[in-house]
Amino acid sequence: MATLTLIGGPTLLIEINGFRLLTDPTFDPPGLYQKAPVHFEKLTGPALSIDDIGRLDAVLLSHDQHLDNLDRTGRTLLPKVPVTYTTSVGAERLKGNAMGLAPFQTHVLERPDGGRLFVTATPARHGPVGIEPISGDVIGFLIGTDEPGDTLYVSGDTVWYEGTRDVARRYSPRIVVPFAGSAEPRGSFHMTMNSNDVLEVAAAFPSAAILPIHNEGWVHFKETASDLQNSFAALSIAHRLTTFMRGVPVVLEF
Repeated sequence: MATLTLIGGPTLLIEINGFRLLTDPTFDPPGLYQKAPVHFEKLTGPALSIDDIGRLDAVLLSHDQHLDNLDRTGRTLLPKVPVTYTTSVGAERLKGNAMGLAPFQTHVLERPDGGRLFVTATPARHGPVGIEPISGDVIGFLIGTDEPGDTLYVSGDTVWYEGTRDVARRYSPRIVVPFAGSAEPRGSFHMTMNSNDVLEVAAAFPSAAILPIHNEGWVHFKETASDLQNSFAALSIAHRLTTFMRGVPVVLEF
């Protein structure tokens, strides 16, 4: 069983096998960060505060360089968590408890009572081909309970491309959490998954429940959760999709 609670944006509380994990911490109130060169403006605050969340075993940080994935308040959380998994370059910048993982590298997260999870980094590309010098390195994460990658896949900020397709070739998680919203902070191309990309995800992981996040709360998202629902309904696969309500736990049995 897994319990997933959307805090807002890319911030998801994952409770599984006694472990408590948090993706991309964003806890600032709404407000304008900057107009240029990229328009970063937050429209909604977190559904839960850091204090509300309580104990965490790890943070899964797809990347540290963008304010909509790690904001000012979110940074204050990192020193209080045993480990922050992120990109190799991000770990060098963050220092402290940050651990850099390369794509498809696995680390075993263990508790004193003997419980363990497999945390595997996955490839991600934050936009079209050639975007890397602008967007920087990004990763996603697989969580395994019995073996690497068997339970949950969090895509991180990425589009659907050969790297995400490779994840589907190698692993069959029961739950997939794509970062959707078709983010367009710099113009005409999208830097996170649009509806077509999430439909590709659903086809590539035919046995998985699909629970998109990071498609609300910021001005640069061009597609909403309703847009995604309409796309899945048009293809008669609405039953594959679960839409979060911020702050409301979703319990998944497997």
